[in-house]
Amino acid sequence: MTNGVKIDLEKPTPLTVLNAVPEVPNKGSKEHGIAESGETYLEAILLIKERTQSGLVRAVDIANELGFSKPSVSRALSQLKEKGLINIEMSGAIIFTPEGLSYAKKVFQRHRILTYFLRYVLEVPASQAEQDACRIEHVISDLTLDHMIAYLDKQKMLPEDLL
Repeated sequence: MTNGVKIDLEKPTPLTVLNAVPEVPNKGSKEHGIAESGETYLEAILLIKERTQSGLVRAVDIANELGFSKPSVSRALSQLKEKGLINIEMSGAIIFTPEGLSYAKKVFQRHRILTYFLRYVLEVPASQAEQDACRIEHVISDLTLDHMIAYLDKQKMLPEDLL
């Protein structure tokens, strides 16, 4: 799952770690210009949709799930609609576009991998791992995530259902 890129899992020397210059991400450089809050909404829609028998998701469901006000949810949904990630039917049902569904699944997959890594590699308690994964999933680079996956695979710790 490393996109054909060979990943070197060797430990760096102390000198290379000291000389590393962190790259500051360019805010707004995310795919579609989606901020952390937008990704949170997409992930919430996906989870509500999968959890309900009908698969129907409305703004009120998202407000209840996230504990946000209905006007805040309406504003966020309008932005996601403008970006072509969701459609809102006349009935109020929220439907993913193919691109929106793909993006939501990608966010949720990052969340699952991070939670797993924190819990089973770093042995962080479950509730803390879940909480931290929610924050990290929005800023982690694909490269770093690929390295985590490669590490888990090399250690024979990568569950098939995680990818």
